[in-house]
Amino acid sequence: MNVRAVLTVVFAWAMIVPPAAAEWPDRPIKLVVPFAAGGANDLMGRAAAEGLSKRLKQPVVIENKPGAGAIVGTQAVAKAAPDGYTFLVGAIGVVTNSLLHKSLPYADNELVPVGMIAVAPSVIVVNPSIPANNLKEFIAWAKSEGGKGVNWSTAGSGSTPHFVAEMLKEAGVTNIVIVPYKSGSEGVTAVLSGTVPATSEASIVVIPHLKAGKLKAIATTYTKRITAYPSLPTATEQGYPVVNIGHWAGLFAPAGTPPAILDRMNAELLAVVRSPEFAEKMVPSGIEPAPFTLPEFVKFVGTERERLGQLAKRANMQAE
Repeated sequence: MNVRAVLTVVFAWAMIVPPAAAEWPDRPIKLVVPFAAGGANDLMGRAAAEGLSKRLKQPVVIENKPGAGAIVGTQAVAKAAPDGYTFLVGAIGVVTNSLLHKSLPYADNELVPVGMIAVAPSVIVVNPSIPANNLKEFIAWAKSEGGKGVNWSTAGSGSTPHFVAEMLKEAGVTNIVIVPYKSGSEGVTAVLSGTVPATSEASIVVIPHLKAGKLKAIATTYTKRITAYPSLPTATEQGYPVVNIGHWAGLFAPAGTPPAILDRMNAELLAVVRSPEFAEKMVPSGIEPAPFTLPEFVKFVGTERERLGQLAKRANMQAE
């Protein structure tokens, strides 16, 4: 092969595989968690980072950037260089913040989906003093409270517990009164103390209280029963399919990240999430691994944005 032919082959290969993608990764990767350390999103992100680090042969480090309902951390990734070294461990706020805020310091299209990590199913819980043991009984009790209303704690506007409350309103509990707290753990504490009768929160947060008898579980709002708590029926099983949402975590990248890197990261994440080691870390605490291909995760994000956007509009949900 002469020199000209060799150069032609090299040039063609360079056009197919950008240098950054071909060499990726050659240095540490950062996963930004837009919440404080210790929560469900943080736990799922750290488990994914550990597995990815082993597979990619590079350190994958977690950086917690909490603030403003996940906006601070999300903005940091949306504005980061699209070189495959900064990713977001996103949650529902990636979908809902633009639905509730009149303006954001980033646009939805500045982030692209990479892959789902896991879901901490949402669980509707009540104080043990409440005379209800399932969702039908809870709705009947709530209706009997009439104009007095039923207080419901949330982790703030647009949080998963807020959406569960709005779904319950559409299921017939029209007298729910939203009581916003700064975090899901504070909302659960309010129910434990009897200050508020009911809320919903991630499985990992409430299961220890359920096992200790300090809370009663009414339903999980996930699509299937929780592996670590299989006796609890879903809302759909109980006849309320409209009450359907989970606390999920997935990876997002800055728009413009090379497709080859997105495909590689999704493939490696899939392998991590499907591994027995990942399940051993997540499942006992109530978290369900969610191995989504890239097209599946793209579809999920789009469907949730449309579905929750319609609900937010009907309920006139707005940021505080």
